[in-house]
Amino acid sequence: MSPTSNFRRSTASITRILGSVLALALFVFLAAATISGYLLYQILTPPRSPANVDVTLLMGHPTVYKFTIPGEGTRDGWFFPGLLHGPTIVLCHGYGSQRADILTLVTALQENQFNVFLFDFVGHGSVPGRTTLGYRETGELLAAIRGLENREDIDTTRFGVWGTDMGGYAALAAATQEPRIQAVAVDSVYDQPSDFLAIQVSHTGLGALPLVKTFCQFGFRMINYQYRTVPPILARLGRLQGIPKLFIESTDKVELGRDTLQMFEAAPEPKEQAIDTMTYAEMSDESRRNYESRIVNFFLKYLPPSGQPAQ
Repeated sequence: MSPTSNFRRSTASITRILGSVLALALFVFLAAATISGYLLYQILTPPRSPANVDVTLLMGHPTVYKFTIPGEGTRDGWFFPGLLHGPTIVLCHGYGSQRADILTLVTALQENQFNVFLFDFVGHGSVPGRTTLGYRETGELLAAIRGLENREDIDTTRFGVWGTDMGGYAALAAATQEPRIQAVAVDSVYDQPSDFLAIQVSHTGLGALPLVKTFCQFGFRMINYQYRTVPPILARLGRLQGIPKLFIESTDKVELGRDTLQMFEAAPEPKEQAIDTMTYAEMSDESRRNYESRIVNFFLKYLPPSGQPAQ
């Protein structure tokens, strides 16, 4: 057999191997892209179960109050009256939740004379659409506060905000922009929406597949390209100097607990820390009452319904 024939056979073998490798690589790439696209869609459009609630039948005499979100139109929230001309606590539900899930916290705050306001974020409860895991939600919270300033029965210069995970991110982000937010309590918060996305991808188990995490992050950045210049919360915490902050860690959510601890350590004074064994939505009745008491006492200390906090 001539050297030329051997060379041709070797070349053909290498070509077949390279072709197989390229085909496999293309298959992995397309499979990862398909899985990532489906997974990202599932995370950004969580199942919604709008609460079929007649507001007039709720305890606390709430009313439906509408506010305007620039570029989107009106959104309605539930306003629970407290002390006339007193401060208002805005409650921000978490990812995959809705306003009706936190009504017991409303009751605890209203019983202590706070005005309370809550609404559904985009992609949750009664509001269709796609969540941005905190970016768009921050604007919705700011719009709610600006809408409440039109009321004549509250102190429009003093607001408090409570939020958990996605709602916690929105609460901190809004507080760095809105000086009328004078006290913030956050539970299981994170530094930036892409961090929470990574957690959700990992929880599905599909994040272990090649390229899936990378493609999900890339897709999320492209979808939310308009927010590309928004800095992480850690880079903005310095703006909250002098604003009382309560950071609550849940030991059953290791990643978020770690992020919350990092936030607490980096935050300027005044600040407080608390640790719970589980998140608010998963607590027993007794644990929930203790949790609500902690939240109420925090706001009573720093944002009392009658008068200013003691120095």
